[in-house]
Amino acid sequence: MENKTIRTIGVLTSGGDAPGMNAVTRAVVREALYKGKKVKGIMRGYAGLLNEEIFDMDASSVSDTISRGGTKLQTARCLEFVDPDVQKRAADICRKHEIDGLVVVGGDGSFRGAQRLAALGVNTVAVPGTIDLDIACTDYTVGFDTAINTAMDAIDKIRDTSTSHERCTIIEVMGRHAGYIALWCGIACGAEDILLPEKYSFNEQEIINHVLENRKKGKQHHIIINAEGIGNSQEMAKRIEAATGMETRASILGYMQRGGMPTCKDRVYATTMGAMAVDLLCEGKSNRVIAYKNGEFCDFDIDEALAMKKELPDYMYYITKSLV
Repeated sequence: MENKTIRTIGVLTSGGDAPGMNAVTRAVVREALYKGKKVKGIMRGYAGLLNEEIFDMDASSVSDTISRGGTKLQTARCLEFVDPDVQKRAADICRKHEIDGLVVVGGDGSFRGAQRLAALGVNTVAVPGTIDLDIACTDYTVGFDTAINTAMDAIDKIRDTSTSHERCTIIEVMGRHAGYIALWCGIACGAEDILLPEKYSFNEQEIINHVLENRKKGKQHHIIINAEGIGNSQEMAKRIEAATGMETRASILGYMQRGGMPTCKDRVYATTMGAMAVDLLCEGKSNRVIAYKNGEFCDFDIDEALAMKKELPDYMYYITKSLV
């Protein structure tokens, strides 16, 4: 509801964890306290809200957390939150605990939960927290920068041993159905092939031909970055080795991409977004999502944000082909 007086702000982290979530929580707590509001932490996302895992937070609750990976509030997926009766119960629990403003940190699924709570009278502001960078309204999501740097470091190390053994290596990175981690890491690491869910034709013969062409040129390795939205890396490696005669291995980086200390960028951007979320709530605004668009922090209506479509940058995709 617009222009409602906010006295107590709740904060939760939902869905998959992302480095920088602690920085968001820290900013929410300290900005709210600075503005004279009470703060309540909610453990384990919407599941914790339904279980009333709610506690008072003060400045010391978030001391020494800005540099830590994971999320102090912990997180969980809550499939039952799609049920309107469950949503109503969650809104009633917020009122029971006198939470009249809520900051939700997570991905698009978490945004939908925030959208429903806003419709039920709980002022909500969402912060995009996901390593996948798959939220259309924003050019940045909390955790993406750390994830790509973690993956890049691992890929560089794998390339060293791949060169020593003259191997072809398929490295599978995270991203759900989006190819942003694969795209950025593939460019950063000079990969020979980058397989993106948004663009992949599933024509393995093209990859096989590329491997054979590079062998003729004397290349000592062949790195393929494969997004998890395509997956099947182990079986793909067997087929490529059978077709090319080049020893081929698959490495799946997995959950290491969601861990580790957040980068400077993730800490600063996450902090800024967390503070802005509190400021919007204190202005009486609701059903908003914080974003970083065209070089500026801003906010959108959640309904509008969820209706947007996101596409890979055309020029970045072009150079994955032109620079190999």
